[in-house]
Amino acid sequence: MSTITTRATRPTSGPRPARPGFTCTECGWTASKWAGRCGECQAWGTIVEDTGPVAGPRTVATPPQRGPARSITSIDVENSRARPTGVGELDRVLGGGLVPGAVVLLAGEPGVGKSTLLLDVASRIAESATVLYVTGEESVGQVRLRAERIGALAPGLMLAAESDLGAVLGHLASCNPALLVVDSVQAIASAQVEGAPGGVSQIREVAAALIAAAKERDIPALLIGHVTKDGSVAGPRTLEHLVDVVCQVEGDRHSRLRLIRATKNRYGPTDEVGCFDLTDTGVLELPDPSGLFLSTTTHDVPGTCVTVTLEGRRPLAAEIQALVAPTMLSNPRRTTSGVDSSRLAMVLAVLQRRGGLLLADKDVYASTVGGARVVEPAADLALALAIAGSADDVAATPHLVAFGEVGLAGEVRGVLGLPRRLAEARRLGFTTAVVPADSVAPRDVPDGLTVLEARDIRQAVRLARGQAGRDITRPIDPSR
Repeated sequence: MSTITTRATRPTSGPRPARPGFTCTECGWTASKWAGRCGECQAWGTIVEDTGPVAGPRTVATPPQRGPARSITSIDVENSRARPTGVGELDRVLGGGLVPGAVVLLAGEPGVGKSTLLLDVASRIAESATVLYVTGEESVGQVRLRAERIGALAPGLMLAAESDLGAVLGHLASCNPALLVVDSVQAIASAQVEGAPGGVSQIREVAAALIAAAKERDIPALLIGHVTKDGSVAGPRTLEHLVDVVCQVEGDRHSRLRLIRATKNRYGPTDEVGCFDLTDTGVLELPDPSGLFLSTTTHDVPGTCVTVTLEGRRPLAAEIQALVAPTMLSNPRRTTSGVDSSRLAMVLAVLQRRGGLLLADKDVYASTVGGARVVEPAADLALALAIAGSADDVAATPHLVAFGEVGLAGEVRGVLGLPRRLAEARRLGFTTAVVPADSVAPRDVPDGLTVLEARDIRQAVRLARGQAGRDITRPIDPSR
């Protein structure tokens, strides 16, 4: 009897075996093999194996249609308009309120006040409707204690401490709320996906399920998200693409001021900023926060100057203080707080070369009042006037503000939104403003405000001190 030997052949049909994939936990970059450093964000040790299911060739059945396609002119939009949350500053950022079915992601550093703010919003809406607040990081007792502290107790506010996605969807089906709040999306995990909570696959699955539930039930959802060490939203980049609105909570740990700005908004502008005050009784909105950034000194002090910055479309007055002191060090100090260090270095170079000030052998300290952060070029002139006043020990004219970008040639350039800045300065009681030459029309100058136009930094210093006819700065040494 003879035997026939056959050689095994590779199957010609059926799905191919899934190849392992690797994903960066910081930015969501994917690769076919492991690497020690991410090729997108250049972070070390963040590449992990993606254990999510890899889809192979398959057929898709036609799902049942929700309804026939209709003309866009016949669609009723009254039920899809934004509804106020009761917090005016948050409504300003969102574009009028919460849109039914919209998913809002609120991200920020730990302790910045994200949970406290959304708990306050949930309690306001729970006065007239049912709100489901799901916490995956705290117990219901801890949330109740915070609600008592900020006065956010409402009978319609339902609490659930869950970290499983199936349980969260079960509470959503049983409560049938008008608003869903999840704290946080990184703390919820799905049993259908492998990996620890907060991983790339888990965040992608949890976010997709919550977004689908919100769209299906036509209810808004507020998701709290963590941030990485560089301030970006933790998790894959697709998380920000899936949600409708992405809001960032900013604020210094040592300051009470909190700013909320929208980096993505499908229903409103992205240039609005909401201002809040973090207190022991909760997060309070600040419709007029300009007074927080001005000192209460009643006499004129050399080395101070006030400017008006634009946070989105909102003008905010900020006071810049500078101190110039002799030093025995070979490398003088340049210390900033709330001011961009690179712009300080540029302004110092311009004052030394174009303004005639000797600053190479002196320490320079620049700071803002109240924890404000001034980074726009329009504050260059105020920073230069503060430094010049401290170097010469000469105070500026009382009730003076300054706007302008300082160029490397010493010229003072125009800035955007000058009429709004002047109107805000006059509203706060300022009577004199130093602005770039030929940058404002007479009709845009408010009543009671004297506008002084400066073409260069030397002229701006003279105008700020009320001595336009005399140059009190030191002359430039030709040997330098």
